[in-house]
Amino acid sequence: MLARKLFSQILILFCLAAAITAQAQSLPNVTILATGGTIAGTGATSTTTVGYTAAKIGVEALIDAVPELKKVANVKGEQVFQIASENMNNEYWLKLAKRVNTLLSQSDVDGIVITHGTDTIEETAYFLDLVVKSRKPVVIVGAMRPSTAISADGPINLYNAVLLAGSKEAVGKGVLVTLNDQINAAREVTKTNTSTLDTFKTPELGYLGYIQGSKPFFYRQSTRKHTVESQFDVSGLDQLPQVDIVYGYANMNPIALNAFVAAGAKGIIHAGVGDGSLNNTVLPSLVEARKKGVVIVRSSRVGQGIVARNGEADDDKLDFVVSDTLNAQKARILLMLALTKTTDTKEIQKIFWEY
Repeated sequence: MLARKLFSQILILFCLAAAITAQAQSLPNVTILATGGTIAGTGATSTTTVGYTAAKIGVEALIDAVPELKKVANVKGEQVFQIASENMNNEYWLKLAKRVNTLLSQSDVDGIVITHGTDTIEETAYFLDLVVKSRKPVVIVGAMRPSTAISADGPINLYNAVLLAGSKEAVGKGVLVTLNDQINAAREVTKTNTSTLDTFKTPELGYLGYIQGSKPFFYRQSTRKHTVESQFDVSGLDQLPQVDIVYGYANMNPIALNAFVAAGAKGIIHAGVGDGSLNNTVLPSLVEARKKGVVIVRSSRVGQGIVARNGEADDDKLDFVVSDTLNAQKARILLMLALTKTTDTKEIQKIFWEY
């Protein structure tokens, strides 16, 4: 009797182990790459939602804080770097992009989640959108409140990001940004509020979709080239060309522009007023910079809408490029990558129409 009872218990344990193994094998494999940010931040008290310290908690602690992740994916974590995202730079981007491409080339990785500070999340997302070489989902996620806050949004955002990265629906959609149950395209998303949870929006073109009831729902997708369709490759790059942004305003002067050119800028994004208008006091310096080989891209500080070619300036005559609908910070990213391929302004303009 004892032997029979023991055998039954062993059989039950074996069946349970087999069921757990089968469940794990049926789940997608998602790797979380942690880079720091508010999602890994801590505050002095549970009500501290400003004035906290970003990038304090490691990736394993982030994963352990959301045990529900085990129900939607087989999750692995990796700490790529640990910074507040205002300190993001080209070197970090190159390191992150190369790691993402290496992981996505593996058969045992179905998707990537990147935890990131919200200040530059839209820039990192767009950079990766242009250089990732896979249709597998890459989802960037952050939080507006530190992990120690009563109402911390990091855990649910991370859960949704892992869910999205492991979903079939996200395949081929390019790099995605998800916070607050909303899904945005890397090219179009922007941070619109300094502190509220619904800060990430695509004001005119709209969200790609939502996450509800542990399921992603897509309603549209970006039509511009990205990921596997992109011509840009960072595998052999150790640095990116210097491109700087000059901001337009009333009573503007060319001091900043001239300093950037003197410091070796290969490209300048002019975030002009209105439809990318050029101040009379700055235009001569822009013309002179172009004569020196600096590529000039007219963008707008407005943040929405198409910058019309040959609208507020004779771009054909000046040999300038226009940014289409890209805001200044994203135009900078595209110009940096474009300059790794060509300095021909006609070709660069074509790139801005396509990406």
